[in-house]
Amino acid sequence: MLTISVAPGLAVAFEATLSVEPNEQDIRQSLVRSSLVLAARNEDATDPQDILAAAQADYGRLVSALNQLGYFGPVVSILVDGREAASIPPLSELPAVSGIQIHVSTGPLFRFGSARIEPLPPGAAIPETFSEGMPAKLSVVRDATLAAVDGWRKLGYAKARVAHQEIIANHAQARLQAHLELMPGPLVRFGELEIADDSMVREDRIRAIAGIPSGGVFDPVELESASDRLRRTGAFNSVSIQEKDRLGPGDTIDLELSLVDAKAHRYGIGAEMQSSQGLTVSSFWMNRNLLGGAERLRIGGEISGLGGETGGLDYHLNATLTRPSTFGTLTDLVVFGELVQLDEPIFFSRQANTELSINHHFSGSLTAEVGVAYRSADVRDDLGSRRFSYAALPISAIWDRRDDPLNPSKGIYLRGDVMPFYDPARSAASVRTYLDTRMYRKIGFGNGTVLAGRLQYGSLNGSTISETPPDLLFFAGGSGTVRGHPYQSLSISSGGIETGGRSLLGFAGEVRIMVTDTIEAVGFYDLGYVGANGRYDDTGGWQSGAGVGVRYHTGIGPIRLDIAAPVSGSGDAGVQIYFGLGQTF
Repeated sequence: MLTISVAPGLAVAFEATLSVEPNEQDIRQSLVRSSLVLAARNEDATDPQDILAAAQADYGRLVSALNQLGYFGPVVSILVDGREAASIPPLSELPAVSGIQIHVSTGPLFRFGSARIEPLPPGAAIPETFSEGMPAKLSVVRDATLAAVDGWRKLGYAKARVAHQEIIANHAQARLQAHLELMPGPLVRFGELEIADDSMVREDRIRAIAGIPSGGVFDPVELESASDRLRRTGAFNSVSIQEKDRLGPGDTIDLELSLVDAKAHRYGIGAEMQSSQGLTVSSFWMNRNLLGGAERLRIGGEISGLGGETGGLDYHLNATLTRPSTFGTLTDLVVFGELVQLDEPIFFSRQANTELSINHHFSGSLTAEVGVAYRSADVRDDLGSRRFSYAALPISAIWDRRDDPLNPSKGIYLRGDVMPFYDPARSAASVRTYLDTRMYRKIGFGNGTVLAGRLQYGSLNGSTISETPPDLLFFAGGSGTVRGHPYQSLSISSGGIETGGRSLLGFAGEVRIMVTDTIEAVGFYDLGYVGANGRYDDTGGWQSGAGVGVRYHTGIGPIRLDIAAPVSGSGDAGVQIYFGLGQTF
């Protein structure tokens, strides 16, 4: 027999209530976030001394929270078992606490009687809310002050600061006078960059990548860009640039760079499954600092089509060497080589590709790459066995304003590729164009809902279908274009000969609804077109598919499962299943 007894006096969690006048949502939320009592209640605290200390500390915390919202005459009462917390001696021996009632009366909302910051830097963007008659929130005063100081710093006045401030509350009129006086200080130039930590990356390369111009006018944006460039190499786990407290000779400012090296090697593996195309397995090995100058060597491999119903096995083996900041601080040198076998539903190809390119970083969200490439391929399809050898000038640009590349909920992604190429054996010159546009918007429905849309456009002009390597033609079907249809199921068929097309249109839409903190439900509809000519016309065909999916969110991205069926288009493919890591787009 098992007996469970409860000892007399066993501590139990206390009850806590909050009443606010006026009971407005933004006021209540701010008070809830600030209250130690409510936090202790949510954590089931039971120690009477801790609870009393939280209650006595809440007076200042709640008043401060209300000041931030523009209320400077609040009345706060906190009753601990019916006694005002402020009247209880801090070291009182309370046997227990059963209940706390917090009563808050905000008093009138104060407004700015006058709001002034002097001197202002030219072109300073001071918040419009920092002006006479607007709600006198301390957060607005803080934001206006930071904007003014940052404005001077962006002009090169690194030591700009608030020299004097006068903030007076007139309770009779519910007005706040806010006057701040700034001291810009001297115009400052960059001095020496001191590297505080030892690193496996050579010092000359660290300085070249950082690219901070000694003697140039101080600019905080330059410091942020230098940190971003160093992080982007992948050679460092952390990067921090600190300004020295004192100015040097000639009003120069020295900087201290702190670095922590990343592990020299990195490994990765990935997998994706589609019911018709089978399993895809990929892996890579990376050296982050190959020659001591933050050069990044990445060797990757992929096998796809394992257990698939269409085509055979595809193999990819590639190597990429990236040398950051080779042609100036913003331009990287990239050397790429690849061996490929493609056993696709419509063609078979073995090819070798080499490319030398430069990658320029215009900003954190905009990059462009231009290169020269040579590609050779032996192919077999309905047009027979052929060999292609051609030179190409691949050009691409990416504008990425998504909040999270693995799981975006807002923003936009644009990628454009233009590749002129020439095959001397056929005297065939052509231009291949591809555009991928993705947009995301979060709306307030359920635990969080994201609307995601994708537009794909492809065009090939110049060479005919027979003069073009099959892997440069366009197909639709599969997870990358139209779910619900088998991979490359939409093509061009004429006279019993089946090939890819010279034009592509793709549309995809998803509704992603968070059901719990980790589970997301998805509904989607995909539409695709492939045509025989380089532009949309009546030579092509359409297919569409729709389905539902689920995402399980993990620390490395969402695990994806989609189930889709064809809506329109030739063939009866049945239900298709897709499984992988990350959102579809």
